[in-house]
Amino acid sequence: MSKPVLSVIGETKLELGSGEEQAFGNWRLRRDTGGIAWAILDCENASTNTLSEAVLTDLSKLLDALESQMPELLVLRSAKPGGFAAGADISEFREAGDEEAAAKRLRAGHEVIDRLEGLPCPTIAVVHGYALGGGFELALACDQRIAVDGAWFGFPEVKLGLHPGLGGTFRLSELIDPTEAMTLMLTGKSAHTKKAKALGIIDEVTKERHVDAAVRARLGQKKSRDRRGVKAAILDMGPARKLAAKRMRTQTEEQAPQRHYPAPHALIELREIHGGDRDAMQKAEISSFAKLLMTDTARNLIRVFFLREALKKKASGESGIDRVHVVGAGTMGAEIAAWCAIKGLRVTLSDLKLEALAKAVKNAARMARDAHLSDIEIRDALDRLMPDPKQFGLADADLIIEAAPETLDLKRDLLASIEERARNDAIIATNTSSLELDGLASVLKTPGRFAGLHFFNPVSKLELVEVVSQPSASKETLSRLNAFVGAIDRLPAPVKSYPGFLVNRVLTPYLLEAGLMVDEGIEPVEIDRVAERFGMPMGPLEVADRVGLDVCLHVADTLRDNLDKPISEVPVWMRKRVESGRLGRKSGKGVYVWKDGKPEKDKAKDDGKQLPDDVEDRLILPMLNAAVECLREAVISDAEMLDAAMIFATGFAPFRGGPVHYARQRGKDDVVKTLEQLAARHGPRFTPDAGWADLA
Repeated sequence: MSKPVLSVIGETKLELGSGEEQAFGNWRLRRDTGGIAWAILDCENASTNTLSEAVLTDLSKLLDALESQMPELLVLRSAKPGGFAAGADISEFREAGDEEAAAKRLRAGHEVIDRLEGLPCPTIAVVHGYALGGGFELALACDQRIAVDGAWFGFPEVKLGLHPGLGGTFRLSELIDPTEAMTLMLTGKSAHTKKAKALGIIDEVTKERHVDAAVRARLGQKKSRDRRGVKAAILDMGPARKLAAKRMRTQTEEQAPQRHYPAPHALIELREIHGGDRDAMQKAEISSFAKLLMTDTARNLIRVFFLREALKKKASGESGIDRVHVVGAGTMGAEIAAWCAIKGLRVTLSDLKLEALAKAVKNAARMARDAHLSDIEIRDALDRLMPDPKQFGLADADLIIEAAPETLDLKRDLLASIEERARNDAIIATNTSSLELDGLASVLKTPGRFAGLHFFNPVSKLELVEVVSQPSASKETLSRLNAFVGAIDRLPAPVKSYPGFLVNRVLTPYLLEAGLMVDEGIEPVEIDRVAERFGMPMGPLEVADRVGLDVCLHVADTLRDNLDKPISEVPVWMRKRVESGRLGRKSGKGVYVWKDGKPEKDKAKDDGKQLPDDVEDRLILPMLNAAVECLREAVISDAEMLDAAMIFATGFAPFRGGPVHYARQRGKDDVVKTLEQLAARHGPRFTPDAGWADLA
């Protein structure tokens, strides 16, 4: 009998076994004549496999069938083209009303995973694409793992305020070096194929076309799991665990303070107390996970997960964009072009300076390596990126992105020139960060195909892209741009043209207020520490240096010229440093001196205890005030989308759920009262916006 396969991409096929098939809800079981059983996970009505309660129940029924007629070898595979399994069904986390209810569900899940692990026949997980969270834990319950080249593994639960909850805390530590296992779990980072093989997570790497042969080569092998050696056994001992825990706590506290992110610290405690004792570790894992699930941090971070999903839905549909032309090979233009090429589009990039184009290609190669592309994939991505000083590609492009310097007249001239050479059905977009689109659209004969695509720097790291409308933009143009953003694996935030749009309008008061504090004599490093203690990924002055003081100055001046309400004065020192060429990271000096891409900060400074009591509120509340203004002005559709945009563009303390969510949790009345006190003390820039009255 021929083997059933499923098309993945182009000519690539998934090997899913052969033989008669039995259905078990979200699972299918095939037995071939060679004694191999193939358990195929294919979640119903979903593009991605998740380990929901229903999936685990169905797996239990499949195991019943296997136990009544045991095969010589069991293979677990996914029928989904994208990957193995993406983890637990996050929506079910929201349904757990209390710790005991959550623990009960977890115990039921553990029983199923334990049954899989305890089968008398050898088991193999064949993984293509991703195996994350619960999906990784499912694979760990198998005796061996075969990875199709390009697969990756990880435990992203820490990003949800949790840690692994289906046996990952002990199974991974039993499989590989416990220190390496803890690093993966504490950071939430993924191990791609090469690293996963080096760590011992996978036993073999193969191509998809060789999966059947790789599986059959393991027929007759005895069931075996203990492969770690003496070093791992020593690291399981109490003294070694305590020493490792002390070091991990110190490192983790720097990146994820326990007061904000309890999950990694709970994981360290699990390992310190119970490491090496599987039964105790399993019970403690269930109890700890259930407890963490009830924390505000987990609830807010789970909310952020769903905010991401809501942004993804904005990208539904087809963009019809295969060819992109980018005008301007500066920092932003080069990164936009490189990212589009990495994501499979054909890109031409033009600039008057040949050296800028050469630098852009070099930068694209670095971005591709950082994105874990193979050598062949890097070659293909660079082949798709064509330096185009004569702009030959403009006439063939489906989308032209203007990424020139932030000068109104320059952009207007460029856009008019682009329109003359572009196809009639091509979309024209500008990457301006602050210029209102109405004035740019006025030079175009067909403004309906014009809108903004505001990427954030660095494009490869910051997921959000503001899709900026203007009154003449057609629905088709905006819909195609939203879909385009999704197609290049970014998150679209539809906003309307407004001074600073959304993100810069909300972020700029934060940056300027920090600058004014420097004028008042407060050390920059101390100001940044206050913001970081609040939960921001980096302080406002480091952000300003990374963005570029010249860019911050331009955005601030634009806001002051176009808003009908007072904002912070531009700090005197900022304007002087820009005039002298001290622009931040890109020039090597700004607020800080930069070396090897990092700011040199004086670690000898005190912890900020002598700072004025209102420093945190002076930094954070202007962002909340501006957010409410943007809601009142309908710059974005609703508070949920606003919170999502600020989290994914700026890293606004994710565990707080976004600026509006934080305002509601803190209490609207308290925020307004504090703003009024700050206004009385520091000036009208803190005056509460009229929109607070309408905030639910």
